[in-house]
Amino acid sequence: MKINVIIPTYKPDEKFERNLRMLRRQTLQPDRILIINTEESLFHSKEFGKLPQGEIIHIKKSEFDHGGTRNRAAAMCDGDIIVLLTQDAIPADEYLLENLTKPFEDPEVCAAYGRQMADWKDNPVEAYTRTFNYPKESRIKSKEDLPVLGIKTFFCSNVCAAYRKSVYDAMGGFPLHTIFNEDMIFASRLIEAGKKIAYAADAKVWHWHNYSAVEQCKRNFDLAVSQVDYGGLFAAVKSESEGIRLVKTTLLYFIKKHRYALIPHIIMQNGMKYLGYKLGQNYKRLPKWLILKISLNPSYWKM
Repeated sequence: MKINVIIPTYKPDEKFERNLRMLRRQTLQPDRILIINTEESLFHSKEFGKLPQGEIIHIKKSEFDHGGTRNRAAAMCDGDIIVLLTQDAIPADEYLLENLTKPFEDPEVCAAYGRQMADWKDNPVEAYTRTFNYPKESRIKSKEDLPVLGIKTFFCSNVCAAYRKSVYDAMGGFPLHTIFNEDMIFASRLIEAGKKIAYAADAKVWHWHNYSAVEQCKRNFDLAVSQVDYGGLFAAVKSESEGIRLVKTTLLYFIKKHRYALIPHIIMQNGMKYLGYKLGQNYKRLPKWLILKISLNPSYWKM
């Protein structure tokens, strides 16, 4: 299969350099690595010039759209599989692309996503959360899993994901002008259409953020807004129960480990996540000034 890699960038830093270094080491080399960068003056990379198959397109910040920008890059690709990475997703080993694309040997699999890991020393709570959302076991998900997995049936992340190009094109690619969550929206459409999504646990990247409680609130606000606006399976499948289960298991884990000092942090972080999510679910009843305060993407509301 012919593989194309797409990486949107904005103010790329050392993590992006490490990302590119690891891509050069992959056992399965892509035919093309397309960087779609926001603001040319902010792009400084020594590693990019070392990629023989590297190409770059520069756009203005006003042109960026979570779904639209990726669609624009995908339209320039001719691979059988397009791989989406974020600039701060660092391949954990040289087998990332090989393992991420292996599930497509099954003709019914139309999307796959990899396992995200965090550093236990840097952020133990985030590292545990990653093991909850990205377990060590791979699996194939379909519409039949909805009664058991709920919203996790169409869980997918463009931090590290791959798509069968023919199906991606046939379904119109990612939705345009989304505040957030274009990957799960597209994945939910795949599930509704009877397609399959693979979670490839052996396709691993290092990726995490040390968000503050306020940033968690804003991020979950935007997440809920995207679900409300799209509707579809998001309206039919509840996600709060999955969040509550995560909080309970996280608290129990760190209590058992006698890491009591982390308990207030866990409660605060998840309390703000829940607050942001509930506000996002009801954003149509909120005044515009408040929405601009609590959204992680205020520019979205000015378009």
